[in-house]
Amino acid sequence: MFQKILIANRGEIALRVICACKELGIRTVAVYSEADRNSLHVRFADEAVCIGPAKSARSYLDIPSVMSAAEITNVNAIHPGYGFLSENADFAEVCRASKIKFIGPKPEVTRLMGLKQKARAAMKAAGVPILPGSADVLHSAEEALETAESIGYPVILKAAAGGGGRGMRVVHASEELPGLLAQAQNEAGAAFSVPDIYVEKYIPNPRHIEFQVLADEHGDVEVLFERECSIQRRHQKLIEEAPSPVLSPELRKTMCERLAEAMRAVGYTNAGTVEFLMDAQGMLHFIEVNARIQVEHPVTEAITGVDLVKAQIRIAAGERLADILVERPIQLRGHSIECRINAEHPETFAPSPGRITGLNLPGGIGVRVDTGVYTDGVIPPYYDSLVAKLIVHAPTRREAIDRMQRALDMFVVEGIYTSIPLHQKILAQPEFLSADFDTNYIARLLPQKASAKK
Repeated sequence: MFQKILIANRGEIALRVICACKELGIRTVAVYSEADRNSLHVRFADEAVCIGPAKSARSYLDIPSVMSAAEITNVNAIHPGYGFLSENADFAEVCRASKIKFIGPKPEVTRLMGLKQKARAAMKAAGVPILPGSADVLHSAEEALETAESIGYPVILKAAAGGGGRGMRVVHASEELPGLLAQAQNEAGAAFSVPDIYVEKYIPNPRHIEFQVLADEHGDVEVLFERECSIQRRHQKLIEEAPSPVLSPELRKTMCERLAEAMRAVGYTNAGTVEFLMDAQGMLHFIEVNARIQVEHPVTEAITGVDLVKAQIRIAAGERLADILVERPIQLRGHSIECRINAEHPETFAPSPGRITGLNLPGGIGVRVDTGVYTDGVIPPYYDSLVAKLIVHAPTRREAIDRMQRALDMFVVEGIYTSIPLHQKILAQPEFLSADFDTNYIARLLPQKASAKK
């Protein structure tokens, strides 16, 4: 087992990794920007190193600074969390060259999964259903038009190396395609330094369902069921739950078996998430693999009893899933929901950084709060707006909703605006209660608010 791990991240996920390391008896090193000097992950790590100014490009994304901190503190491994360098294959290669274990997939697999059209090809070869689309990136508007005509409109243009909705355009007719392709290429190039675009069939009102994977370095793979992530705004998830309220036991079993084979075939190791869109007929279509731990991993932990972060560390240390997962096959237990509490105005969605002047975190049976904030702490304007993740677990979905509503009522954050009122509104809607929603639900629920932010 590792003696010391550096956590190349900040906020609640850095604290989450620190908790796992403490329970495993591993010392931790926090890295931090000047803006995060008083952060809790700095306080609770065994050692801490400042790696640069507030802007992430000069601190958390600066590979030489992170590696310098790792070398001067003599760590055995680096956990990247999510975001920042977590899916950076070059960073994983630097770690390997420095003989420091990267807690994640091998760099060549991360690179394969990061290029979406190549990931599509790999999944298709392994028997995982994918949407009709281009076999490779598009090389011209003429090629795009030919592909779109063959699969039928509407189609969607997607950045081959991106995420978060950037470099995406929906095309409803052939005359729109050349202009929208140029827009998508320009946006992808600016956001990811890679302008490559591919095209696939567009599903108008899909559900977003993802499967959690754990794979050891000995060829064993376990799929820990699915999460429903359809409640989102502008491709950013707001509420996640596990299991999905619409997936049948038969489809769940089939997909888990198929994905285990597929991930084994591509040589995947450590934790990862395979994301799908579900169409109106209940068919799942692969969209991408996130080669890292996900923000919403706690709902899977709640329904399986598996500590995913500890499992990541133990896998990276060479342990087998057979020793990590005591109970196999994994049993699905109850229902879990997570609300992402963000520092933003609940009506205009304008960011709301600032000092927290008052804080009350909810508790009680079946309630978990993952956060890095505290009274008198500051939410800086330089990073994502996540304040906390509020997670509940209960025997049934209805009980989980009731518990979440109670927990939201008892969650108090003063000094800044948060999305708590928006979550309360969503959970009270008949459509949410009956699980009758899709990825466009928020835009329909709050059409004026969804377009208010400039």
